[in-house]
Amino acid sequence: MITAGQFHTLTVLRIKDFGAYLGSAKSDSEILLPKRFVPRGLRQGDEVEVFVYHDSEDRLIATTQRPFGQVGDIVSLKCVGTSRVGAFLDWGLMKDLFVPVSQQADHMREGGTYLVMIYLDEQTGRVAATQKFEKLLSNQELFVTEGEVVDLTVFRQTDLGYMMIINNQHLGLLHFNEVYRNLEPGDKMKGHVKTIRPDNKIDVVIGQQGYKNRVEDESGKILRLLRENDGYLPFHDKSDPDEIYSFFGMSKKTFKMTTGALYKQQKISLTQTGILLLDEGKEEGEDTTTVA
Repeated sequence: MITAGQFHTLTVLRIKDFGAYLGSAKSDSEILLPKRFVPRGLRQGDEVEVFVYHDSEDRLIATTQRPFGQVGDIVSLKCVGTSRVGAFLDWGLMKDLFVPVSQQADHMREGGTYLVMIYLDEQTGRVAATQKFEKLLSNQELFVTEGEVVDLTVFRQTDLGYMMIINNQHLGLLHFNEVYRNLEPGDKMKGHVKTIRPDNKIDVVIGQQGYKNRVEDESGKILRLLRENDGYLPFHDKSDPDEIYSFFGMSKKTFKMTTGALYKQQKISLTQTGILLLDEGKEEGEDTTTVA
């Protein structure tokens, strides 16, 4: 069955002047992909990935545009209009996403940004959004394990840290001492499950687990930034931690571990003023004395 609010890989049944009709062997339904979204060179029999939703006339329609989220996702979206029955959010498609008044925890205002879950209304079959999704996040039965890499979404700040949404399913705590910058509700990042307590409460940490994975991830970032800045960056082990985090998005500890690993691999030189990318050559007159 071709359902709204999700991505589907469909087959081109026939092509018309106004678009292409798509279908699936598992469904008798035909979905129109309007001409403006038909990829160049698309032919009958080809497969194409599309997102399916209802247009302004409540007909199922396909698009190659990619919305900011699909059914089940928790995303931060901007309100672009309101009415007496609800609010409308920009989710990256031509038709805005509707939030009924009954599904608003706050009184939504145009221009505001709100954290919502996208869902499929059982009565109408249409895609909508709700702010009242916390009851759907449960730690009673866990589908994650300690050390597992997970998708994290900032939910709200608490006295201990940030309450994080894990894989759109569970709640976990990111402690303040694990954070090196301000976070806002809706911010998304990769992390891992640090601890699962006997009562199923979860502690999470940003980034992957362990020295090896963390350094491998951050090494690529530092090398990319070096290449984008002519092979040199003015950061070293005496640099301010906030400046390091602002530029690299990592703690000073991780920065030092990563640059140390890159130095041992002879990919960079650690100078008194910064980092030099060795495979780009040394700048004339550059002091390449390593800093302990």
